[in-house]
Amino acid sequence: MKVIQMEQAGDVNTLQLVDVEKPEVCAAHEVLIKVMAAGVNPVDSKVRSNGMMFADAYPATLGCDGAGFIEKIGADVEHLQVGDAVYYCYGGLGQQSDAGASVGNYAEYAVVQAAYVALKPESLDFDTAAASPLVLITAWEALFDRARLQSGHKVFIHAGAGGVGHVAIQLAKLAGAEVATTVSSDEKEDFVRQLGADLIINYTSQDVTQELLAWTDGQGVDIALDTVGGDALKPLIPAMRLYGDLVSLLQFPEDLDWKTLRLKNVRVCQCLMLTPMLQSSNELGEHHAAILEQCAQFFDERKLVVYVDETLALTDAKLAHEKIEQGHQSGKIVLQMHMDEMGV
Repeated sequence: MKVIQMEQAGDVNTLQLVDVEKPEVCAAHEVLIKVMAAGVNPVDSKVRSNGMMFADAYPATLGCDGAGFIEKIGADVEHLQVGDAVYYCYGGLGQQSDAGASVGNYAEYAVVQAAYVALKPESLDFDTAAASPLVLITAWEALFDRARLQSGHKVFIHAGAGGVGHVAIQLAKLAGAEVATTVSSDEKEDFVRQLGADLIINYTSQDVTQELLAWTDGQGVDIALDTVGGDALKPLIPAMRLYGDLVSLLQFPEDLDWKTLRLKNVRVCQCLMLTPMLQSSNELGEHHAAILEQCAQFFDERKLVVYVDETLALTDAKLAHEKIEQGHQSGKIVLQMHMDEMGV
């Protein structure tokens, strides 16, 4: 089978297309998946540049997001059957299967822990399904598990046209919240307006703090979801409501204004959806699968969409990483496998 492998951390040229033997067995809690498509995420390029998150990971295969068909199931797997169309977020960080092979979805086949896998929404093609899991789980955990979002809340979401941002807007609206977001262009403004954003701030020409305070009659937002980090996080602090929730997907800057956050009694959380994988916890992985099951219902009810900005062949993994690192994407990039069978 064809797979994108890397022997060490580095630039995009460390990604190499190689042929390896297709896995033929899976352990009791694993499934063998014929991967039809894999999502490309910023974490992929970060891991490629900085190194895998598990010891003895190389040669390693990237790719957390995947969608495809179940080809084999382990003896203890009960919720999946051979032939099921599935989507999931598992692999790509340097973890290995029980047989010792690197697990990642830049590959034609992958052995995956079954706990993380959910049935693919019937309404989605494999490209869109593969683009969905990481951003869905991230947005869901940030808004509902961390920030306790409720109907009527006023919510700010950084970078609403991005992968996590455009999903978070929709989930917040489904929950009955009002949503403000930031964009950098008229094109992205049109995009997030279609998603239901109530207040759209062009951060290149408008003051984020002032716009959010005006929107909330000076009270501040109930929830702020930071998907950008660094200096972009700082203007949110004066725009937080008393006893509000600030959730960031990034490392907090060292000079964050903790005093103001404390005086406002703001609950501050960091959200890393990779934790179940990093801790090798199938129990936590089951929660991720449950999120995907709920979102599958939203997809099939036409209440939720994930925007695929571009599809590329597996052989174009380097190009996909170059595009991700440019940082101008609206929605997701997807790599396609078995393209002859997909009629591409």
